[in-house]
Amino acid sequence: MAVQIPFANIAKVQEDTVVEDIFLTGLLQQCQVNQAAPQWLKDIRQQSKSWLSRLSVPTKKDEDWRFIDLSSLTAGKFVTPRNPVGANGRSPLLPETENSRLVFINGIYNDELSNLAGLPQGIYVGNLNNLPNDYDATKYFAQQSGADAFTALNTAGGDDVAVVWVNKNVALETPLHLMFIAHSEQETNFTQPRTLVVAETGSSITLIEEYIGTGEYFTNAVTELFVQGNSRVNHTRLQQESYASYHIGKTAVAQERDSHYTINEINLGAKLCRHNPEVWQQGEQTETNLNGLTVATGEQISDTHSIIALSKPHGTTNQLHKCIVSDRAHTVFNGKVFVPKEAQLTDATQLNRNLMLSPKARIDTKPELQITADNVKCAHGATVSQLEAEEIFYLRSRGLSQADANQLLIDAFAAEIIDRLPLESLRLKITQTIEQKVKH
Repeated sequence: MAVQIPFANIAKVQEDTVVEDIFLTGLLQQCQVNQAAPQWLKDIRQQSKSWLSRLSVPTKKDEDWRFIDLSSLTAGKFVTPRNPVGANGRSPLLPETENSRLVFINGIYNDELSNLAGLPQGIYVGNLNNLPNDYDATKYFAQQSGADAFTALNTAGGDDVAVVWVNKNVALETPLHLMFIAHSEQETNFTQPRTLVVAETGSSITLIEEYIGTGEYFTNAVTELFVQGNSRVNHTRLQQESYASYHIGKTAVAQERDSHYTINEINLGAKLCRHNPEVWQQGEQTETNLNGLTVATGEQISDTHSIIALSKPHGTTNQLHKCIVSDRAHTVFNGKVFVPKEAQLTDATQLNRNLMLSPKARIDTKPELQITADNVKCAHGATVSQLEAEEIFYLRSRGLSQADANQLLIDAFAAEIIDRLPLESLRLKITQTIEQKVKH
């Protein structure tokens, strides 16, 4: 059958345009073709290669990338890992997911570190190569993830695919932990994690997606989630990469009628991080919640560009993204909410709150609403503030030191997002990491 990739109108190019992008071409040439892959997957990868030839790495001249400079990334020499087996620098495991953990090292599934003994019947967790024949991945893989250059690169040359498939009316009580570990020693590695999540009608799942690593490397990650009717997905995405690394990620979500999707996005690591959460509400009475927390110190750059597109009546979306920025770090938030005429009776809110801890820090924020429906309730806003002198004075008068008073206020600012995380051990881990990262 002919495979079609319905790219969204995020990046538009002429069909006859051919671009010779040295950086993308060099990475694509290193990607090896899995001859054992099914023909439909080979067809999709070939179409993505063709599409990639019409694209180039975005620059500051592109509106959606005008706040950050990718020249340091494109100047790097990244290679595909030759022996992706090391696991040094592994993050401490979460006790609640001891028996529900799927691990990929340098983009390749690692059976030794994975443990799926605690999963019930009616769910498949593994890689695409081992997916049983009664699961039809052709309806989902690369059908929602858009047309930008980095996503096309991942689709064209990804090494392996993590698959989470929850059958109809199955509720996964145990949280599932996906760990993507990048390990780089002598060479600057290039890895492309890929995840496909399908929550069938009436199902529910709590998913934790974590990115960590050691050394200097480039992670180009794509996650696709399909949330079918009346299903629930609670998704936590933790990016805690090496401070010498680059991380570009896409989270593409399709929601059907009466579905509920929540993402808790935590960005702590990487020299340069860009995450693109994109949610497409495709049914009535759909609920979407986006909770985000970015903590940037030193000279880190962290950019979040979100899209929430509604297409049916009675849709609900609530987005709160917080940034803590110190030293010479730079954070970017650009959130877009599209409400067309068909999406009447929509309730959409969007707020970006920023805490600036240094006069040399930089914050760019741009919340956007594009509304053509006339019977909706929508609001958006952004704030940038510093630690309040009166609040610090109050805490100092109660016996706290200057450093403790500052840290208490920072913790309180972050707690509004951290408290929404599904696991106590994860909340404690993030809180401790932030305290170590931001010391005043």
